[in-house]
This record gives sequence, structure tokens and C-alpha cells, in this order.
Amino acid sequence: MGLPHSVETVNPKMGVHTRLTDEVEEWKIQRTLQLVREMGAPWIVEYFPWGYIEPSKKGELDWQHADLVVDHAVNQGLTVVARLDFVPEWARPKDTTFRYLDEQHFEDYGDFVYAFVDHFKGRVDYFIIWNEPNLSFEWGYRPVDPEAYTELLKVAYRRAKEANPDCYVLNGGLAPTIAREGNEWGLSDLVFLQRMYDAGAKDYFDILAIHAYGYVFPPDDPPAEDKINFSRAELVREVMVRNGDEDKKVMITEGGWNDHPRWTKAVRPYQRILYTIQAYGLAAEWDWCQVLAIWSFRTPVPEKNFRDYYTLVTPDFILKPIYLEIQKYAHGATDWLVEPE
Repeated sequence: MGLPHSVETVNPKMGVHTRLTDEVEEWKIQRTLQLVREMGAPWIVEYFPWGYIEPSKKGELDWQHADLVVDHAVNQGLTVVARLDFVPEWARPKDTTFRYLDEQHFEDYGDFVYAFVDHFKGRVDYFIIWNEPNLSFEWGYRPVDPEAYTELLKVAYRRAKEANPDCYVLNGGLAPTIAREGNEWGLSDLVFLQRMYDAGAKDYFDILAIHAYGYVFPPDDPPAEDKINFSRAELVREVMVRNGDEDKKVMITEGGWNDHPRWTKAVRPYQRILYTIQAYGLAAEWDWCQVLAIWSFRTPVPEKNFRDYYTLVTPDFILKPIYLEIQKYAHGATDWLVEPE
């Protein structure tokens, strides 16, 4: 694996979501993480599916792939934030999706969290409990339930701290949405978070994870409750402050812009570059923001849809212009500051 490396950057809050979950070749895992380091991002968010590690039977855990990813990340000098979800078939009712976790299996998930935190003690310190629980799809195509999710968070928090009292537990990153109470697809991140606090979540996460997508708006577009833009993160922060949680940090574990030529929520390629670097700069100024992890660095194969236009590097390791410009920024360049007329 070679001698350990370190990341050189002007902005220690820079991160990316690496999506190595389905990357099977070790050299591609290593190359991906090497490119992250060379770009100048010290943080990665990576997805470690419960159903991949404990697929067939409770207690039978396969760490091989997860170890590969973590060991190569650590060797490159990167800090790993591990997202833990994806329900194995043995832990959910028949004919439900891998996003469906009922209360009868909360303790099974808690046992997996304990095993994961314990296994990676000394290598991984940050753990995300679930993903976007304020969306119906992510809650198993059921009505979202902030109170039930808070109970899951409590179980996971207790088990994580039993395995490593010094670890950091993050809630499942909240999706930015303006959906109102009763919407079949989801619930506003602002409302969902307040209901989490009302259900006693405050003492069961160390850092708040949120998602912040800009869509067609620049990063400094003013926040509003009825608008999805990057600065919506400030409104989520206000919910924390109102609940006496101002001492905690926020991690933006997904975020960014898309430059698909025909998607209505996309921007032009030069705007994506400009907005992304400006967002990194904005995160550096927010004293309450610990990390901004852009979605996403690279996927193992093309998705052949608009999602490919979120990436910084192609599956074949071709560096997109946005990668090169972020790299310049991370190493001190300032010539990206002016938007073309």
C-alpha cells in the first residue's frame, strides 16, 4: 500500500462523496482515493451497506471490501465519514425494500453499528445513521416518521458509544425538501428536524448531517423556507440554534450542482465550477460547518442519466474540468472568482 500520505489544501473543510460501494477492483479504489488526495479534499463520505457486510445471517460479517476502502483512504491521508444503512433481507419483512427497517429490527441494526464502530476503531471516527429519513423512499416507501427515526437514532447512538466512546455519531443526512405535513413523498427538512428535537434527539447525535443542493441557484442565493438552494443550510442551522444546539457542528454530507445540458435543475458547466468552489469558500466561512462533501466524486460505471453530470471524474478516470479547477483552488489559485458576463 506504500507510505502514508497527507492532503495539501488551503481549505480543510473540503470533502467529496466517493461512492466506492460497488467498485470491485482494488486498483480502482486506490486510484480514486489518490485522486481525491491530489485534488485537495481531506474528507470523504463513503457508503457501507449493512446488507453487503452482513448479508445472509446475523453475526456473519464480511469486512473485506470495507477494509480495502478504509485502509486505502487512511493511507491517502483522508478522514472517512461512514454512512451505515441498507437492510439485509433477513432483517426485514418479505416483499419490502432494502430501505425498510421496522422497529422489531432496530436492535439488529444497533448490533451492526456496534460491530462496525468496533471493527474500525482507530481508523474511522464518524458515523452516519441512515440516509434522508425525511423522504418516503428512504424510509421504505412508508410515510416518513421523525419520531420512529429518532428511536432508531437513539439505539444506534447508544451502541456506537459502547463500541467507541470517542466516536462521532451523525443523524441520517436530511434531504432538502419543501414538502408539507401529509405529503406522500416526504417532509420538509426543517419540520422533520424540529420533530426530531421534540422527540428527544438532541442528546443522540454529535454532529448534524444535512444535504445542500444548489440546483439553478448560486451558493449565496438567500435562503427561504419555500426554496431549495445551497444556503438553505442556514435555515437548518437556525433550527438547531432555536433548540439550544448551537454548540454542535454541521456536516454537509451531500451537496453540489449538476451540469446536464437538458435537465431543468442543472446549470452550465462554468457555473457548476464557479458555484462549487464558491460553496467550498462559503463553508470555510461558516464557523458552524465542519465539512462540505460534494456529491459525487466518481461512480464505478456510468449511470447513463443526469446523475453522471454530478461527478468530478469519469468511471474511466478522465478528469473533468471541474476537478482540475477545484484542484487549483485547493492549492491557492484565485482566478475562478469572477463569473463571465
